[in-house]
This record gives sequence, C-alpha cells and structure tokens, in this order.
Amino acid sequence: MRVITGIARGKRLVTPDTYDVRPTSDKVKEALFSALQFDIEGRRVLDLFAGSGQLGIEALSRGAKSCVFVDNSRASINLVKKNLEITGLEDNAKVVQSDFSSFAAMSRDTFDLVFLDPPYAAGFLTDAIKAVLPLMSDYGMIVCEYPPEVDIPEEIGGFKVYRTYRYGKINAAIYRKGL
Repeated sequence: MRVITGIARGKRLVTPDTYDVRPTSDKVKEALFSALQFDIEGRRVLDLFAGSGQLGIEALSRGAKSCVFVDNSRASINLVKKNLEITGLEDNAKVVQSDFSSFAAMSRDTFDLVFLDPPYAAGFLTDAIKAVLPLMSDYGMIVCEYPPEVDIPEEIGGFKVYRTYRYGKINAAIYRKGL
C-alpha cells in the first residue's frame, strides 16, 4: 500500500499482519480518488472502519482539511497512528477507538466526505450509512465499499447513489445528497 498522490505521495504504508483488516487495493483506491478528485480539498473527512487508515490518509495527502479515523480494533488504531506518523499527516488527524454506532451517536462533528468500508461478513453497511447521516454536511458525500452480492439502497436519508463502480470482487458506490 502506498499514498498515490499529494503531499505524502509515494509513502509506503504499514499493512496489517492479519486478515481481520482488508485494505483497499491501490487499483480501487486510485479509481475512487479519480472520481473524487475535485471534492477533497478543504473537506472534513471521516474514515469509519479505518483499518490501516489508507483512505483517510490519501484524502489528507490530497488536501482534505481534516480527517477523523474510527475503528473498533486496538490493532487497527495503532496501525492508523503509525501510518499517520510515516506520512507526517498527524496534525490534521484525530484517531478514535470506537464502534461505528457509538461514535456516530456521540460525535458533534460534521463531515463533507465519509468513507465506509465495514467488514463484509458483519453486514454493517446500511446501518453504518444510517448512523452517519446526521453527521453529514449539506453537500456531503458517502463512499461505500461492499461485496457484489450485497444490495445497497438507491436512496437513503436524502442521499442518492451518484455513481457505482465494480472492481472484480469489490463494488463501490458514491452517495450524494439531494440529486
């Protein structure tokens, strides 16, 4: 895993030692950020189910104003902190160990861009989308990764699927508000 572009371009990120974390491939990450390239700079980002933190780190590298990284796993939190240190992006980052629903219930922050890449087997995706809806800015976007066999809602809480992508065994969708 590496940072594709921006101020931390080319920095190699530490990868997890276990299969508990499923990092987004560089190919998928590159395609997603290509679609988002004009919607990152100056934005407040939430990387929920952060894992290694690579999506939020890529956003920070490309000029996001800030990023909150949330994961329930202590090992993932340590991995995110290490990757932020490697890239030198820790000043604009906040790292929180929490499950997604508790974080969403307690957070008073508003986000412009949210990355959701929950564990596939857990079936959290729709619940996670619902949980972050109150945290979204008026022009916010939600980016989801999910397996092809999962059906996602076309519209949820005023957000509609703007684009969908398929990359082998991974699907991605971008939700935008009020399309």
